[in-house]
Amino acid sequence: QVQVVESGGGLAQTGESLRLSCHASGLTDDHYAMGWFRQAQGKGGEGVAVVHWPGGTTWYASSVKDRFTISRDIAENTVYLQMNDLKPEDTAMYYCAARLGGLRSGPEDFPCWGQGTQVTVSS
Repeated sequence: QVQVVESGGGLAQTGESLRLSCHASGLTDDHYAMGWFRQAQGKGGEGVAVVHWPGGTTWYASSVKDRFTISRDIAENTVYLQMNDLKPEDTAMYYCAARLGGLRSGPEDFPCWGQGTQVTVSS
């Protein structure tokens, strides 16, 4: 059974940085993807960034490209989301998710989810 556990998040001011971490266990395929998604209060969920194993192909939402970076520790099955130049509109609950198979960017394509971590950016 795949388990996903996030850590990080918290409070930041506009322009500051935060880093999220996510560890996945129980992945039984060499080809899988792990990604970050977010849901702001009163809004639907959206993809933020995804990385694919084994090649490292990435996908970013246009709203975070050039500010956020997804990276991975291959040996530890861990992904990180470095969030720089944070904006109030980045405030949301951030979730890490995993899927077996190819790279996808939609939340509906990911069956395994962590519990979420809150990111709040004040102006």
